[in-house]
Amino acid sequence: MSELVPERVTTYTHEGLLFDVIDEGPLDAAPDKTVVLLHGFPERATSWRKVAPLLHEHGVRTLAPDQRGYSPHARPGRRHDYVTPKLAGDVIALIEAVGGPVHLVGHDWGAAVGWFVAAHRPDLVTTWTAFSVPHPAAYASALLGPQGPKSWYMAAFNIPGLPERLAAQPGGLVDRMLRSSGMTEEELARYRQEIVDDGALPGALMWYRALPLTIRGMGSAAPVEVPTTMVWSDRDTAIDRLGVERTARHVRGPYEYVELTGVSHWIPTQAPEAAAEAILNRIGGA
Repeated sequence: MSELVPERVTTYTHEGLLFDVIDEGPLDAAPDKTVVLLHGFPERATSWRKVAPLLHEHGVRTLAPDQRGYSPHARPGRRHDYVTPKLAGDVIALIEAVGGPVHLVGHDWGAAVGWFVAAHRPDLVTTWTAFSVPHPAAYASALLGPQGPKSWYMAAFNIPGLPERLAAQPGGLVDRMLRSSGMTEEELARYRQEIVDDGALPGALMWYRALPLTIRGMGSAAPVEVPTTMVWSDRDTAIDRLGVERTARHVRGPYEYVELTGVSHWIPTQAPEAAAEAILNRIGGA
């Protein structure tokens, strides 16, 4: 009797939406060597293009989805469709399609969603590695301090139509903001191609526009019990150190904090070796 050969997961559906997935690495990797990579704003699954090959060298299979608002056939138009439980539900559906549990990894908004998944569905998460964005409760507590001024753009992104108009101008305010955050010209060009030109920007902004619907619950977000690594870089202009330092209070399982020196917010593309090392160390620790 021949053995069943696993198939690549190139798409999956959830709530009537079709999501694209980049599935790479050893197809026959064991569940304990399967990693789901969640991108942030304003990037897509390709933001892991430099990290994934380094994981494949260690026998790890990676699945990186274009998330809600980014995948061309998963762009609902209401902000209610982008509340955190729905975004997390998309990730849970992917893990279940793969036959999890998996090692979960997220950067930026992908980390915000990953914290929710790790807290509410620990049965599907073997380990959790967060890049840049701390636990929601830690982040909320820091908003009253130094994190508040650094989050000004979240309010600006909630002004109807304004970010879209500004982003439509190459070299305009949004481009300058991303460049000042540490994005390289190559990364900025990819953003314009994959987000602005491809029509993903309205959906990507919906993640911010749904925040008023869920922000009150951030302070009481559930703790995480799975083995966790928090990775932050000291040149991050969007995330202050305070929330990152407070994250340990909200993790009850094994916890490690990794700080990268001289690296901007864009860790997966600018420090892929360090990112891969943190992920592999967390996997090995499990």
